[in-house]
Amino acid sequence: MSARDAWELASFIVTVVALPFAIAFFAWEQRKERDNEEEEGYQLLSDAYNDFLKVVLANPDLHLRSNEPLANPTAEQNERMLVIFDMLMSLFERAYLVAYKPRMSETESRRWNSWDDYMREWCRREDFHNALPLLLRGEDPEFQRYLRRIAQEERGALIQLFQGANHA
Repeated sequence: MSARDAWELASFIVTVVALPFAIAFFAWEQRKERDNEEEEGYQLLSDAYNDFLKVVLANPDLHLRSNEPLANPTAEQNERMLVIFDMLMSLFERAYLVAYKPRMSETESRRWNSWDDYMREWCRREDFHNALPLLLRGEDPEFQRYLRRIAQEERGALIQLFQGANHA
C-alpha cells in the first residue's frame, strides 16, 4: 500500500467514522447545554415565586394563604392586596412566556405543571378571581386566554364542589 493509498484510507475512515461521531458528540453537548439553560431558567422562576411567597408571609393580615378572602378589608389592605396580585400576575406571565409550549417534553411538562398548579390555586381564590379583569389588562394575549380558561375551569370545579356539599 502506497502512502497515497494510506492517506486515502485514513481520510475515508475519518469521513465515515470520526466525522459522524464528532457531529453526534457536538449535538449531544449542545443539547446538554440547552437543558442546563432551561433548568437555570426554571430555577430562576422558582426562586422568584419563593421571593413572592416571602411578600405574602410579610403581609399576614391579608390572609393570602387561606382559602377565604379577607372579610371587609380596609382601603390600605385592598391596595396592598392588589399590588401583591399584580406582582403575582407578572410572575405568572413571565413563567408562561418562558416555560409554556403547546407541545412539551416530559421534563418541560413536569416543570410547567408546577406553574399550572400555582395558577389554579390562586384562581380558586375569590378575591384574586374577581381582580382578574384588572390584572390581565396589558398582558400577553395568549397568556390572558390561558389564565382565563384556568380561572373558568377552577370556578366551575368550585361550584360543583359546593353544590355537591349542599346535596350531601
